[in-house]
Amino acid sequence: MKKYLYILPLLAMACAMLFQSCNDDETYADKRKRENKQINAFLTSGVQVQSDDDDEEFLLNVPGNIKVISEDTFNQQDSTTDVKKNEYVRFDRTGVYMQILSKGSGEKIAEGEHLRILCRYTEFNIAADTIQSSNRTVATSMKPDVMSVYNNYGSFSGNFLLGGVMYSTYNSAAVPPAWLIPLTYINLGRPNSEDAEYAHVRLIVPGSQGQANASSNVYPCFYDITYERGK
Repeated sequence: MKKYLYILPLLAMACAMLFQSCNDDETYADKRKRENKQINAFLTSGVQVQSDDDDEEFLLNVPGNIKVISEDTFNQQDSTTDVKKNEYVRFDRTGVYMQILSKGSGEKIAEGEHLRILCRYTEFNIAADTIQSSNRTVATSMKPDVMSVYNNYGSFSGNFLLGGVMYSTYNSAAVPPAWLIPLTYINLGRPNSEDAEYAHVRLIVPGSQGQANASSNVYPCFYDITYERGK
């Protein structure tokens, strides 16, 4: 699908009204069924969001016909997804789908390490079929969201620092659980050469693993995120 739109600040709050108007008699199980259908449709169709300013530029370009692989296959492939085959791994425990476009330069977060991670992202509300928030706009491009993350021997916890788009959009320091999943598999560095790369992933996230609004209203989001080691 192809969309033409402007990214509006705090669009998430307007989208929230859509879900709050749903039938009060709808059960949680009904909402989950609807969410699963939305995710399955996204796996087939993907999405293209085109810039109004440039017909050749996409704000988001996610190919459809996504090939879902198991965690066993993912592990056998040295924790990689084949981008040419449009592979995403599905984590059974969380229901999150992940594609690793680049593992990045640098090193993984060490056990017991506490650090800041700079994130640049676009959040697409799959249910509302629109970009919901992003820090890749002209106004926010110089202000990446900053996560303070701790690795407690393989279990990651984190919070957003004040000033980022995610923090201000949802008025919360809570990091969506899905954002922490890639940290097991990616490297974090500060690219300082032509050969160096940021870690770059794509996530399809059910509401239970997303931000608070998605969790309470049971809707899925797609995220395109880069991770960089902070100072």
